[in-house]
Amino acid sequence: MKRRPSLRALLLAALVALAAAAGAEARKHDPEKLPEGHIRDLHFGDVLFLYFQQEDAADFEALTRVLAYQHWGRMPHHAEDAELIAGSLYLQEGMHNEAGEIFQRLLTNNVSSGVRNRAWLYLAQVWYARGYYDKAEGALRQVNGRMSPDYEAQKELLFANVLMHQGKYDEAIQMLSGWRGGPTWSAYARFNLGVALVRANRLADADPFLSGVGTMLAPNAELAALRDRANLALGFAYLQANQPERARPALERVRLNGPYSNKALLGSGWAQAALGDYQGALTPWMELRSRDVLDAAVQESYLAVPYAYMKLNANAQSAEYYESAVNSFDAENGRLDAAIAHIHQGDMLREVLSNSAPRSPDAPVLHGWFRDLKSLPRTGEAPYLYAVLAGHDFQEGVKNYRDLVYLDGTLQRWGDSMDAYQDMIETRERAYAERLPKVDALLASGTLQQFQQRNVSLENELRAIESRRDVSALGTEAERSQWARIQRVESGLVGLPDSPDTAETRERLALVKGVLYYRLNDAYGARAWQEHRSLKDLSLALHEAQSRWIRVERARHNVPQNTGEFAARVASLRERITSLEARLAATEERQSTYLAQVAVHELEQQKSRLATYEVQARFALATMYDRAATASANPGKTPAPRQKSEDGAVAEPPEEPAGQSGGGPAAQPGGTEPAPATEPPGTTTQPPATTEPPR
Repeated sequence: MKRRPSLRALLLAALVALAAAAGAEARKHDPEKLPEGHIRDLHFGDVLFLYFQQEDAADFEALTRVLAYQHWGRMPHHAEDAELIAGSLYLQEGMHNEAGEIFQRLLTNNVSSGVRNRAWLYLAQVWYARGYYDKAEGALRQVNGRMSPDYEAQKELLFANVLMHQGKYDEAIQMLSGWRGGPTWSAYARFNLGVALVRANRLADADPFLSGVGTMLAPNAELAALRDRANLALGFAYLQANQPERARPALERVRLNGPYSNKALLGSGWAQAALGDYQGALTPWMELRSRDVLDAAVQESYLAVPYAYMKLNANAQSAEYYESAVNSFDAENGRLDAAIAHIHQGDMLREVLSNSAPRSPDAPVLHGWFRDLKSLPRTGEAPYLYAVLAGHDFQEGVKNYRDLVYLDGTLQRWGDSMDAYQDMIETRERAYAERLPKVDALLASGTLQQFQQRNVSLENELRAIESRRDVSALGTEAERSQWARIQRVESGLVGLPDSPDTAETRERLALVKGVLYYRLNDAYGARAWQEHRSLKDLSLALHEAQSRWIRVERARHNVPQNTGEFAARVASLRERITSLEARLAATEERQSTYLAQVAVHELEQQKSRLATYEVQARFALATMYDRAATASANPGKTPAPRQKSEDGAVAEPPEEPAGQSGGGPAAQPGGTEPAPATEPPGTTTQPPATTEPPR
């Protein structure tokens, strides 16, 4: 079974359409397909990475980052795209007003018509599901032009449902009368058209449509449920129109084990009773009486069975069944009291949440909190929780409550982060205090100036060596030592008299000097270049040292200021988080109280219904005893048959036979509570074929 169209796919189409709308290619592009787009800001890519993970924790983080990046101006090339993503995330979090404002502002003619129309359709579906029918109508009216056949079918059927919920039946009839679509959509459209005609007091016109749906072939469980629903709606419409002979065939077409079988059995019995066939009425009512007493239709059968026996003059059986009804109602009433007390203690909500998902803010705790109703807490009150959990108000309330629980965990995590930031600031302050004396001493030592002066001296010395081409000055330490020794020997030979030995020594010294000079002169060029390179590297190092020296001096004055600024921001954020935690705790408490009130209200309604049935049963039983006593005192006089006004709701069917049976939308199409067939039992708001956009 398919799901509802993914808003993420729609928003992806919209944001890339916004990015390409300025060019001619965007105007030529197929509106139902995605144009090309490019990510130009790294922070926007970061948001998309989280957004398309489709997890609640990632969604919340994505929304947080979108707002933060917008505040700091980190996504200048994707401003509108980021707004559209924010609108989608607001919608995911249930903040429909904020999302609607963003869509109203951004989904303009600059976005391709197909993408814009699908986004408005999705928003209308969400508002419709939450009960904001006026806003759903406004969103649907934003759809401009025709969409693809499947989406057009969704739009028109949804529009008709919205109009019907607003009491605009004539407009809904006009829209549905000319409706065309696929088989599944056609079945829903015909059903809703029939419901609208019934509500407009045009039962004869509604019959062909409801009968057509009620007799169609149902290849799947969804259409089978819709078929039962149509038959039930038509049957009760005829019952309320006092045409029981026409109600019976429709009610008898409802499956015996389907979701609407209890109401159909009850209505079938009342139809036969209205025709005077009380023996025939006992057959569906006795079957219904054997079912779960928690169902309102079953409870009503506890009165209908003895009523039929009374009409058949089987007073003993009637009295027995009335007494059984009184005992059953009294026992159920006691269990309801226990369930209400259990809810007032706050145990129900805590047990439901503890059995569904963890409270960790890092886990996707918001998906499918009601996914496993079969694993409810094993308590005596658990059976009553099914009826409570099935209510739309309670489901939405629990979703909101779990959102609050998730936010509470997120705020706690952020509070822990503030503590970590404060520890980092304190550590930085301590390190600054420890290093400050050493830095001050170094700054005051003048070491850098000494190194700079030494560098200048070395440069002057090298220039002097080059000017007199002192090859020995660039020699190695051994070569300089040898050259100095040669010069000393040469100086010593200057004052000696000429002799053969002195001449030989001078020749040998000249040879050694020539060889050493040759070596020094040969390496002079390379050594001079190496010295220049070393001095250049030294100059660069001194320049970097000078730059760092300046930064150290600047940090010497700025670090305390920066640390203080961060500390003030952390303290401010800590106060905001504390304030939000207090507000959240109060809101969480109010939401918990509200959910308890919703649950208690549902159970109180059951108690009220049981009390009404019990009073009726006791009154009927007392009436029977009174008749028996009167007959014993006057054996020759036969009491006149009781009229409807004398027996109250016991003697005749209630004014609305299924009105107290917890009937769903199709239970009473002509009554005050019926709704269009917007969702078959256990499925999504629309037929499955509508829930996924075409690829």
